Amino acid sequence: MAAVKTSVTALPESRVRVQAEVPADEVERRVQQAARQLGREMRIPGFRKGKVPPPVVIRRLGRAAVLDEALRNSLGSWYVDAIDEAGISPIGDPELDVGELPSEGQPLAFSIEIGVRPRAELGEYKGIEVGRREPHVEDSMIDEEIDRLRDRFATLETVARPAEAGDHLVVDYVGRVDGEPFEGGEGRDQLIELGSGRLVPGFEEQLIGASDGDRRIVEVTFPEDYPGELGGQTAQFEVTVNEVKAKRLPELSDDWASDASEFETVAELREDIAERLSEADRHAIEHEFERAVVDAAVAASKVEIPEKLLHARAHELLEETLASLERRGVSKEMYLRIAGQDEETLAHEAEPEAERALRREAVLSAIVEAERIEPSDADMLEAIRPSAEREGADPQRLLERLRHSGRLDRLRREVAAGQAVERLVAEAKPISVEQAKARQKLWTPGREEAGQGSGRLWTPGSATP
Repeated sequence: MAAVKTSVTALPESRVRVQAEVPADEVERRVQQAARQLGREMRIPGFRKGKVPPPVVIRRLGRAAVLDEALRNSLGSWYVDAIDEAGISPIGDPELDVGELPSEGQPLAFSIEIGVRPRAELGEYKGIEVGRREPHVEDSMIDEEIDRLRDRFATLETVARPAEAGDHLVVDYVGRVDGEPFEGGEGRDQLIELGSGRLVPGFEEQLIGASDGDRRIVEVTFPEDYPGELGGQTAQFEVTVNEVKAKRLPELSDDWASDASEFETVAELREDIAERLSEADRHAIEHEFERAVVDAAVAASKVEIPEKLLHARAHELLEETLASLERRGVSKEMYLRIAGQDEETLAHEAEPEAERALRREAVLSAIVEAERIEPSDADMLEAIRPSAEREGADPQRLLERLRHSGRLDRLRREVAAGQAVERLVAEAKPISVEQAKARQKLWTPGREEAGQGSGRLWTPGSATP
């Protein structure tokens, strides 16, 4: 990483100005690098193509032109170096100002104005009293698990009656779009489950009530994000029902329990399910309590969030969502078409979530500073161990890679924030949920009636906010 020198000046509304200086030797190295690249494309008598030496390139084009090319190639990495050296966490797009282009042997100066994470004025955060529920497992929850297990051992029996939701049908079908068959649109003796939701929306529902030997025309519209060329198109399927099959669950008995599990009786199986459900609930309670403790610390603190910063953070969240969807095969254009909204509208809807994130980050950062939390090298190694195992890499070498790429400081801040959360939770005082609700109602009358949007970005498959 280049030795970019920086100084930071705080500005109003959670913005900073970073004055950066690139050493003269680094500037000259990049100028020579740019000259070599330009020389590969130049034709000059007396030199082979692509072999024009940098001094000749600089004389021919002029130092200013070569320096301009060097800036285009290098300013991005110098910007990253300056941000890392300044030790700030930027938000939004920077305003970059490059001063006068330096003469040979002179450093390059430039400045950056950008939003940063807001600072928090901490309230009381030690020994916070927060509601924490007790693990609880209903008999109905155990029954549901038992039924799911029985369903795995269910058999299908042919029945002479109209099909109902939950039945299986053996069908032949031929699909057409605009009267023409399409690839993958024909099947013979296919087994489908009515109500499973595995087929194109609307297909299964139109076969409820069908009997053995029936023929039906099923019309469906493929979702916009359907793979291939069928997305958004309407198709007609000619479906012939060959069989109607009903699902038969095994009798709930000790014999079945011994066949389906490692236990000899239904009672033993139920006891094991109850313990597993209770353990899962205990983990859920831990996560709920952790969130509630952090939320309480945030609520007790004061964080000023300028509108411009909020807008930038909301756009960051949207970009993170779009990148995640892209990795799952959903393009930005497809997502916007499905959502029926443009980027600016989606970013605006994400502002409540962005505000929560900014407040949480600011408060945890302030606690890290107040408590002087400094992750050790062992803490850092432990934090990256899962990533190292996924990559099949040595944790120490991965840590060195992060250090050389300038990403170690960011990881250190994330680890420190996690340790701040652990400290908050360890010092918090659990109280009953009833007591917590009573206090909340007393302190914030009318809160239950106040309608507030979730502010969470919708993604395919998520529930409507």
